Amino acid sequence: MQFIVYTEDKDDGAPIRVANRDAHLEWLKSGKGAKVLAAGPWLDDEGTMKGSLLIVEAESRAAIEAWAATDPYAIAGLPKSVMIKAYKWVIGAP
Repeated sequence: MQFIVYTEDKDDGAPIRVANRDAHLEWLKSGKGAKVLAAGPWLDDEGTMKGSLLIVEAESRAAIEAWAATDPYAIAGLPKSVMIKAYKWVIGAP
């Protein structure tokens, strides 16, 4: 099953994002707990990273929730909010 994970950084989160970015990228590439199909930051109008958008595959929503809780960004307290929704990739699916 596929899911989107949409996070928004807290307002003062830029230093947290910078300090934990390498660990976050390694976590995404690890393949532990979920298969990442697409991932990247979303930007404000000035081009500043303000959150993340992931398309992932796992057996259940509970598995994605548990996986997302292990994100170095989450552990460091970066997200102001996290939204997880079931997703059906129709156009451009891998």
